[in-house]
Amino acid sequence: MTFLPKPMQALLAVYFVATLAHFSHNAEFIAFYPNMPQSLTRETVYLAWLAITGIGVAALIVLRLGWPVLGALLLGVYGAMGLDGLGHYMLGLCSEHTLATNLTIGFEVVTGIALLLASSVLAKRRVIGLKSYSHSAR
Repeated sequence: MTFLPKPMQALLAVYFVATLAHFSHNAEFIAFYPNMPQSLTRETVYLAWLAITGIGVAALIVLRLGWPVLGALLLGVYGAMGLDGLGHYMLGLCSEHTLATNLTIGFEVVTGIALLLASSVLAKRRVIGLKSYSHSAR
């Protein structure tokens, strides 16, 4: 992944692990999450994780194809998806969740915000780089 700076690669890997940890915990212990809709099953939770992870994979593909700004923006969207875990607290108070639940939600949210912010910086740098290139090409 030389098309992505090493710190971004590390952050992306940590966020991937965070989402996997949260969604796996959610899927395997869904009966213990307070007030979860009956329509959510173990399988639908894993499918949701695959769909969200697909955004991250799409970002890597776009970056590899040489579209750095779009790729960085997609990485930001992927990171922003980690904020969705906060929705659990609309269904039940923090104290109603287990420690493991709160930790996996927190891990995903914090790393998602970090990825969103880092992707924003990367996109801005790539846009500035494109502007510099277009001015020097004149």
